[in-house]
Amino acid sequence: MSKRIIIDPVTRIEGHAKISVFLDDAGNVSDAEFHVVEFRGFEKFCEGRSFSEMPGITPRICGICPVSHLLASAKAGDAIMAVNIPPAADKLRRLMNLGQIVQSHALSFFHLSAPDFLLGWDAPAETRNVFGLIASNEGLARAGIRLRQFGQEIIEVLGGKKIHPAWAVPGGVRSALSAEGAAKIRAWLPEAHQTTQVALGLFKKVLETHERETQLYGNFPSLFMGLVAPDGTWEHHGGRLRFTDSSGSTIADQIEPRDYKTVIGESSEDGSYLKSPYYLPLGREDGIYRVGPLARLNVCSRMGVPKADEELRNFRSFGHGSVTSSFLYHYARLIEILASLEYIERALADPDLSSQDLRADAGINSLRGVGASEAPRGTLFHDYTVDRDGKLLKVNLIVATGQNNLAMNRTVAQIARHFLKGTEVTEPMLNRIEHGIRCYDPCLSCSTHAAGKMALHLQLVGPDGSVVKDVVRD
Repeated sequence: MSKRIIIDPVTRIEGHAKISVFLDDAGNVSDAEFHVVEFRGFEKFCEGRSFSEMPGITPRICGICPVSHLLASAKAGDAIMAVNIPPAADKLRRLMNLGQIVQSHALSFFHLSAPDFLLGWDAPAETRNVFGLIASNEGLARAGIRLRQFGQEIIEVLGGKKIHPAWAVPGGVRSALSAEGAAKIRAWLPEAHQTTQVALGLFKKVLETHERETQLYGNFPSLFMGLVAPDGTWEHHGGRLRFTDSSGSTIADQIEPRDYKTVIGESSEDGSYLKSPYYLPLGREDGIYRVGPLARLNVCSRMGVPKADEELRNFRSFGHGSVTSSFLYHYARLIEILASLEYIERALADPDLSSQDLRADAGINSLRGVGASEAPRGTLFHDYTVDRDGKLLKVNLIVATGQNNLAMNRTVAQIARHFLKGTEVTEPMLNRIEHGIRCYDPCLSCSTHAAGKMALHLQLVGPDGSVVKDVVRD
């Protein structure tokens, strides 16, 4: 008879989720699904608040991605006010986003994913983690921790604290970069560059010994989406949307983020609170697209900085057109760290970062505002509709992890079909399936809702333990 294997929880990711693997009567994998089982509801409970409050509220969606929500929310506010923010404010926001990319990618690579391919897929679960990595290679683990700390230092220098900084606001930012802060960042850059080069060299050796993983871990044709500059250069906090296919051909380009609904459809699945966006012109089945580091490196024409451009050329040697293996998300993250360091170094020479012309002031000039920015995990959209007083009537968030949802389902099914045979199920085998999810570095706290209704069983329990009310929604 058919069986279902459940991996619950999925470990070494941000948030709570599980994986279901479905076997047919012969014991072969017929399908697999990734379920996000935590519900947040940010979109709904933000209704009725002022749009100006949103940059202070939405960073609380996640402790890993607060900067991403802060910046996208502030950009949505800019659009509602219909202002062009001062150049200094834009450059300062960009600097903070670069720090966010560094800290988040370092966490993903060194803490969450590296224990698998550095310690071994079959290593005992109790040591296959960051503590096992510390025991095995303390220098490397410490360097990874320091690299993440560098990114967090940039966020703190600008925003006053590492997590949930209330710094970007509709119309600009609250404060400039101090001379002391710039000196701190500048002094740390050589160490950050050295660690990144060590990690790049290490992962290139991993690729030599992990050809099977490169071929099997989410290696399939799909579309890719990300923001690019007008000339196609890699973007992280501006530009317009570009879609490419697995051959590397551009199928849609220079789409204003406010027009995302013309190319992105939203759907939901039973058993998950995570939406499943898709490329609207092709429909849900054929419109699977990926976002994040792998996608950004596929859709851009160049990185725009020399060292990262050299790595990009090597990265693209792993594909025929687009690079389609999700295992190479890890390589793409390291290249984005390198690019971020180069852009940070370039930014520190700009006198605008110390300017006090930081905010544009205006009232409600548009009843809808869309802010889009590249979060570490992919393109993030904040879409706000307000009344004439600036009160939010509707909020729609499209997060990166949701946009990767259909691709993650396909990835875990692909890995499961190769490694699960018959009824024998081992822990290392299940870990390989989990790693398919880690490739995408999902952030599940950002799974704010499902589109439509999801089956729900709610019980209100009194202090004596009795059920006061029992509600079931099918």
